[in-house]
Amino acid sequence: MLTKRIIPCLDCRDGRVVKGIRFGNLRDVGSPAEQASLYEQQGADEIVLLDVSATLETRPNQAATVHAVRAVLSIPLTVGGGVRNVADAVRLLESGADKVSINSAAVCNPTLIDALASRFGSQCTVLAIDAAAIAFDDSRNSWEVVTHSGKTRTGIDVIQWSQEAVHRGAGEILLTSWDRDGTRLGYDLDLIAAVSGLVSVPVIASGGANKPQHLREALQAGADAVLAASIFHSGEYSVKTVKEFLAQHNVEVRPC
Repeated sequence: MLTKRIIPCLDCRDGRVVKGIRFGNLRDVGSPAEQASLYEQQGADEIVLLDVSATLETRPNQAATVHAVRAVLSIPLTVGGGVRNVADAVRLLESGADKVSINSAAVCNPTLIDALASRFGSQCTVLAIDAAAIAFDDSRNSWEVVTHSGKTRTGIDVIQWSQEAVHRGAGEILLTSWDRDGTRLGYDLDLIAAVSGLVSVPVIASGGANKPQHLREALQAGADAVLAASIFHSGEYSVKTVKEFLAQHNVEVRPC
């Protein structure tokens, strides 16, 4: 049985880790390299590093930050933010990323997924989806893709976009609930179940974790990995503590 992955997320701006609610009201929470090193020591399976202002500021991802993190890290590193073309991806990979995450640029130009998968392989190509719930009918919700840190509503159906991305070569889906991000209300389990049940690649659940039970619920809903930020940055829980809780509840995780 494949183990479930626990992935701390480092949202970065101007070379610092930041955290907010629904991608806004960002506050400084530390050094990316120091945080990444700490989480690896605690037993993190991977690190995700996202430049949260690169797209809005129409600039490339800060490769110097990636390089600094890679210098202290031996576990896999996924990097996203500001990736608009193959050259941007090359720059991040040469700086130390193992996988490249694309989001807004892929929505504007879906062939970017094909290009990255063809050049670097699906295992290196991660599609990040920011999903916002919309009322569908009285019995259930649907979700639309939002871009540019949640500022742009696209009207694109999240389920259909996930399936198209996999068909184009995405090897993993980083699925964030815009509604739950930073709220600590728990993951959007319906969203996780809907996407993971209809794609053939791993789904990383993101947005809303407040306690180990939330991570367990997301994994039970179908996620292959769970991403969290606030609970780790605040020091309320360590990766080791979360893994111990999951193991006690019969979730297969890699030992710390």
